[in-house]
Amino acid sequence: MKSDWKECTLAELGEIVGGATPSTKDEQNYGGDIAWITPKDLSTLKGRFISRGERNITEKGLRSCSAQIMPKNAVLFSSRAPIGYVAIAANPVCTNQGFKSIVANSDNDPMFLYYLLKYNKNAIEAMGSGTTFKEVSGSTMRGIRVYVPISKAEQQRIAAILSALDEKIAINREINDNLQQQLRTIFKAEFTDNPELENITQIPLSELCHVVTKGTTPTTLGKPFVESGINFIKAESILDDHSIDKSKFAFIDEETNALLKRSIIHAGDVVFTIAGTLGRFALIDENVLPANTNQAVAIIRADVEKVLPEYIYTCFIGEWHTDYYAKRVQQAVQANLSLTTIKSLPIPLLDEAKMSEYLSLILPLIKAIKTNEAQDEKLAVLRDNLLPKLMSGEIDVSDIQL
Repeated sequence: MKSDWKECTLAELGEIVGGATPSTKDEQNYGGDIAWITPKDLSTLKGRFISRGERNITEKGLRSCSAQIMPKNAVLFSSRAPIGYVAIAANPVCTNQGFKSIVANSDNDPMFLYYLLKYNKNAIEAMGSGTTFKEVSGSTMRGIRVYVPISKAEQQRIAAILSALDEKIAINREINDNLQQQLRTIFKAEFTDNPELENITQIPLSELCHVVTKGTTPTTLGKPFVESGINFIKAESILDDHSIDKSKFAFIDEETNALLKRSIIHAGDVVFTIAGTLGRFALIDENVLPANTNQAVAIIRADVEKVLPEYIYTCFIGEWHTDYYAKRVQQAVQANLSLTTIKSLPIPLLDEAKMSEYLSLILPLIKAIKTNEAQDEKLAVLRDNLLPKLMSGEIDVSDIQL
């Protein structure tokens, strides 16, 4: 062990804080101003910071349970269902019982603790226990032993290196949000807000596509998931910002992929979630291939002789589908959309001259989005390669000036 590092428990670095859920039978517990976070809120989080979850709670709700308000920069760590989501509170928050979070003491840097928990995620997950699902208890979390710099300044230097990469990723995402807003504005000006919309020809989506299909879960065919292999895109891999999160992929082997040949994904496909959380979508590029998917995801493959996939993608970006699909959602165990409904969406088509003009506006924007996504992936790989080297002390940062 380096002389300027120490072995200690997480409890020595800060206070371990749990959470709770106010009774959902009392409506007065919810809808207030207190940010209340659940693991589900972190499942699609892009970036490090979270300010609020899907639901807020009231002062009454807070008093009714053992949830505690934690300060800004508390490090949230999901301790069950699943173990290992990590985020930093952008403002005071509380959580449900699915967390064992850390409020850093004055001798330790919160951002360093965020990366420390990311680094130790697998080890902490292995300590979970339980039959229905694994959980890490408060006592287990407090007793976890870690290896950290004694100096808060050195912790900050390590965090600064990793933060620089994450901040560039965050900037690219902000740029992409702006580019997508431009695409949305262009689409709505051409179609949604066009006073001559009724004169524009509309054709069912299926007539503009070679394929509109969905996948199958391999285990229903007796085929297991594997540790690595062909990327298997699940609904949770498709994010609200229309990007693909590779960290949420499962994997299948070549034999299973061949068996599921109907749902092999191609570059240019639009994938669209049709079960559970509906309506997330993304435009696939070579970066995520080879890939397959399950029955919660529709695959929409344009007939490029009729229309480009980027055009169909902008129809979704422009929210052309929203009302049409919302009126046709089927409720079973979970909300879902049938392939028949997906296929029947009327797609507006422009004449050749107007289409050429429209494509000249949207294609450069989509290209820029994809370039930023590719850069983000390279930055994330660099960050993830540096993480173990920095968090183990293998890379000496003592001479870095902040």
